Amino acid sequence: MRAVADRLAELLDHFFAGPLPVRLRAWDGTEAGPADAPVIVLRSPRALRRLLWQPGELGLAEAYITGELDIEGDLAEGLGAAWQSVRDHGRVKPTAAGWAQVTSLAVGLGVVGLPPRAPDAPRARLGGRLHSSARDRAAISHHYDLSNEFYALLLDPSMAYSCAYWTRPEEPGYGLEQAQHDKLELVCRKLGLHEGSRLLDVGCGWGSLSLHAARAHKTRVTAVTLSRQQRDFVADRVAREGLGDLVDVQLRHYRNIDAGGYDAVTAIEMGEHVGDAEYPAFASLLHGALRPRGRLLVQQMSRGANAPGGGAFIEAYIAPDMHMRPVGRTVGVLEEAGLEVRSVESLREHYTRTIDAWRDTLEERWSAFDSLAGETTARVWRLYLAGSSLAFAERRMGVDQILAVRPARDGGSGMPPTPADWYPAAEGAS
Repeated sequence: MRAVADRLAELLDHFFAGPLPVRLRAWDGTEAGPADAPVIVLRSPRALRRLLWQPGELGLAEAYITGELDIEGDLAEGLGAAWQSVRDHGRVKPTAAGWAQVTSLAVGLGVVGLPPRAPDAPRARLGGRLHSSARDRAAISHHYDLSNEFYALLLDPSMAYSCAYWTRPEEPGYGLEQAQHDKLELVCRKLGLHEGSRLLDVGCGWGSLSLHAARAHKTRVTAVTLSRQQRDFVADRVAREGLGDLVDVQLRHYRNIDAGGYDAVTAIEMGEHVGDAEYPAFASLLHGALRPRGRLLVQQMSRGANAPGGGAFIEAYIAPDMHMRPVGRTVGVLEEAGLEVRSVESLREHYTRTIDAWRDTLEERWSAFDSLAGETTARVWRLYLAGSSLAFAERRMGVDQILAVRPARDGGSGMPPTPADWYPAAEGAS
């Protein structure tokens, strides 16, 4: 009987125009495909059965997170090389005769059968109207309430879960913690925060920006989150650091923010969760929360003009209901709300570096993540971070800091004539 790997290669030949983009190692130990290609390990016919029942990205992802399929070596490098080969040579649809051969091969390999059991990792199953308050709360909970302990293992000590700003990446001792500090300081400088300033931090996460603004700039902060675990975590940090007179953390939907007159407003990688149809109202709310000449800083992920962003795997396992648009469209919506956009700074390469730092932490602490969340969930995150790193590196996704101001009636912005004083000093600021 022919080796399993040879039959698998023959099956896949019906779908790819050029040479196989990967080398296959089958469950019987045999191998086939280009010697210099990434090695895909298929441990069970169930890996292909998942693709039979769920063709495309989600079937492949579930085969990976269950361990039925694996990639040797660095996952991002393997995925990148395989995708590049597919882009170079293209894919094809089997002919009628080809489908008959595919079916025969699939039956002979044991691929045909009942759908495999769902992975152990929790899939998002949301109900109700899209972007209703209740559904938004469930979507946020699915991603951010995995556990505070999980994120504490993954993130730097500030618990910043957003793109860092790498000012001195080649300097010895400079790493993720310092880069996140530089990002927080950059945000505060762009907003012109000082003692007595009032900041509204919409989608405050675990409080990294809120606490930094209060601690380093004596700013009075209203921090808002939809996650109960995050709210409790931030409240505990505020109490432990003695910042209760400066930071008020609230559990509420952004739609229920009931006060204005803020000197500054931030939305750090929160706008992706708002929804496309809802974003104009969100922008108007941000405008209304500011005093005249007050500043807004939105740090937000975007998708390329011809790239879809997101995907079935992200929607099912990571961040349901998330929406990204090209950065220019977001700028347009903010301006239509009455804000004047003063600068847009791309941090795309910074995000690749940030995500790779998180990936390194995940691998270094793999046994701790496995013990805390289980191997399947750890593999979800390995796949998520590897795919995200590639998406930013290949410009399918971006991330930008958009600085805007609510102009006064006379058109005044109150902005400095040049942005030279925005950026952290070489030794870091405090």
